[in-house]
Amino acid sequence: MEENTISQAPVSAEESRMKKHVSVAAILQIVFGSMNVIAALAIAFAFGFVDQFVDDPTAVKVMGIVGTPLVVLFLLFGGAMIAGGIGLLTCKPWARILTLVMSAIGLLNIPIGTLKGVYIIWVLVQSETVTLFEKGCPKTTTAL
Repeated sequence: MEENTISQAPVSAEESRMKKHVSVAAILQIVFGSMNVIAALAIAFAFGFVDQFVDDPTAVKVMGIVGTPLVVLFLLFGGAMIAGGIGLLTCKPWARILTLVMSAIGLLNIPIGTLKGVYIIWVLVQSETVTLFEKGCPKTTTAL
């Protein structure tokens, strides 16, 4: 795994506090992304299971037309959320942008996605967080 090669400047107390918030945001993204992946697998399994008991070819086509995009959508969103969360843990600038986009989309998922999205957006737009991502992660070890 590659580390940020930017020289490590001293981290202020405020940046250290925001690093903890970034870690919480990363964990939220990974957990909710994992739930999306699990939902995709459950949809694929359920549609595949039901497909065995349906004799009507039109119904099978409709299930494929509905199920396939749902599975792909859940896998794409889940994968992006997991990747963004892992990137946040290592203070990758691309992860901050990806997570902001995914959180903005997640605002539509009322009420939990809205709460999570507002919190993550608040964390990632703070000036201390932006500075933290410009400097790279502090070398301190934090327990998650």
